[in-house]
Amino acid sequence: MADRQIVLDTETTGLETKDGHRIIEIGCVELMNRRLTGNNYHVYINPERAIDEEALAVHGISNEFLQDKPVFAQIASEFYHYIKGAELVIHNAAFDIKFIDHEFKLYDRVFDKISNDCAVVDSLALARRIHPGQKNNLDVLCRRYDIDNSKRELHGALLDAEILAEVYLAMTGGQTSLSLDQNSDQAFGEHGQMQTQVAAIRRIDRANLNLVVSSASAEDILNHNEYLKALGREGWE
Repeated sequence: MADRQIVLDTETTGLETKDGHRIIEIGCVELMNRRLTGNNYHVYINPERAIDEEALAVHGISNEFLQDKPVFAQIASEFYHYIKGAELVIHNAAFDIKFIDHEFKLYDRVFDKISNDCAVVDSLALARRIHPGQKNNLDVLCRRYDIDNSKRELHGALLDAEILAEVYLAMTGGQTSLSLDQNSDQAFGEHGQMQTQVAAIRRIDRANLNLVVSSASAEDILNHNEYLKALGREGWE
């Protein structure tokens, strides 16, 4: 797992890039070694088109509000350099990556894919592996991991990224590099292929465990020391 992670969310004018829909908000929260740094990134973007009514009902961002905001071409360079080389943590990553790639392609036709410059972890895919057969949207995960999302009346990219950062850290249980059983994060590699990144940890309630501690007997120590002497090593004191 990368030392630098960016928890990212976007809001858009609609659901499909093929219908000409665009990004209107980007929110990013930076983690260094799994710690919040405060070096976040947030911008509203003029999409140069109208917002669908269905999308407006989700995020509440109006066409009028975005009229004086920069277009993507004006923020493309700073946004790219902010995320470049980081591991992006995104809930339902395919949706946001599709829109980010689309915006960069419109800005620079030689652009390929953001996954060439960033690993991408899909926190929704991770949640589905940890909690199979259950709902795993952000609100449900907040309740499951006791994370306050009371301010989330509407979707907002920065607020959702901040909440997702807490959810992701809780889901991954403090681990940074182990790969245990089958609950491992998936990330997109250099060419978009899925790669194992981070393990999920099964939490064990130790409160009711009866742990038995057995000490070696004098005879055990003697036998062990004799064995070590045969190997030319020092024994226990």
